[in-house]
Amino acid sequence: MHMSQAALHTAQLAVGYNQKPLIRNIALTVSPGQIVTLIGPNGAGKSTILKSLTRQLEPIAGTVYIKNQPIGRISERRFAQTVSVMMTGWTEPELMLCEEVVESGRFPYTGRLGILSPHDHAQVKEAMQLVHVSELADRPFHCISDGQRQRVMLARAICQEPDILVLDEPTSFLDIRHKLELLSILKDLVRQKQLAVVMSLHEIDLAQKISDYVICVNDGRIDRYGAPEEVFVPDYIHQLYGMTHGSYNGLFGSSELEAPQGEPQLFVIGGGGSGIPIYRRLQRLDIPFAVGVLHKNDVDYPVATSLAAEVIAEEPFEPIGDAAIRQASETMRRCQKVLCCIQQFGSTNRANQTLVEQADQRGMLIETLAEYTAP
Repeated sequence: MHMSQAALHTAQLAVGYNQKPLIRNIALTVSPGQIVTLIGPNGAGKSTILKSLTRQLEPIAGTVYIKNQPIGRISERRFAQTVSVMMTGWTEPELMLCEEVVESGRFPYTGRLGILSPHDHAQVKEAMQLVHVSELADRPFHCISDGQRQRVMLARAICQEPDILVLDEPTSFLDIRHKLELLSILKDLVRQKQLAVVMSLHEIDLAQKISDYVICVNDGRIDRYGAPEEVFVPDYIHQLYGMTHGSYNGLFGSSELEAPQGEPQLFVIGGGGSGIPIYRRLQRLDIPFAVGVLHKNDVDYPVATSLAAEVIAEEPFEPIGDAAIRQASETMRRCQKVLCCIQQFGSTNRANQTLVEQADQRGMLIETLAEYTAP
């Protein structure tokens, strides 16, 4: 990418506090129409990087460029018209209504008296509509919920009409509906207005879905920088976050808790998503279980391999073979009960009916998990 196309880029940037570098050699480039997301463990330095990009913290070394101009040479007014910032932990506006908080985003464009023009009022109204806080206009800012405050502050950032948005944990305090709404709004803004967005996120599943590029911050350095498909690869997220419990599936963007320990007590015949609620229920009950026979491309398979003590699997698109059935039958004998989640069998998994018949003959078959867990 040519730097002339970048909205923001850095050169040999080092950031930290009291002249002690926390992260060195930060090479970051964000172009118009892109979302670049910082992820990494707590305390890795994501917020420190963002503060250094927005003149809240002086870099220890290197330079931040806004449209090829060193950040230190840009006037305060021009900077405020170009870069809009929403950091974690807002300043509590004293006795301000929500609409007044959003209006403060227009101050880079007003005169010294801060009088808003009709255009300014139109931008405020549009921003509040975009993030669904219009109904809060006349409410005192200190009387609304944390999630509502987060959306009001985003409206303030949007109505600033910036070229670059810098957001620190913008989904904090939001419920799932408003997380998805906020990120959808960001995506639309980026595409329609060719904004450049730099943000940090804790929700790595959301970062995987919305980002054009992901920057992984860890152990005093930029550990990895690339497109989501280059970053969210097997085992890397475990390494980045030092995960010792549970698992993260980069393909599905989902996390699972740690599997129950011990020899399997229940054998589950699943497939096509039918077993997933049972696997997670058994995990919550701390009951070790085995699963089979699943195809390796079955939607059940990633969750089963994360939570089950043993998974008997068959290659994708192949009918379940005799070897897999023998292995499943042997594992099933060691269990106390067998639960079949499948309502119908097809050509590729029909052999699992053999397991159901064997379990029924041995008096091991149950129809619901409640039959196994009932006192």
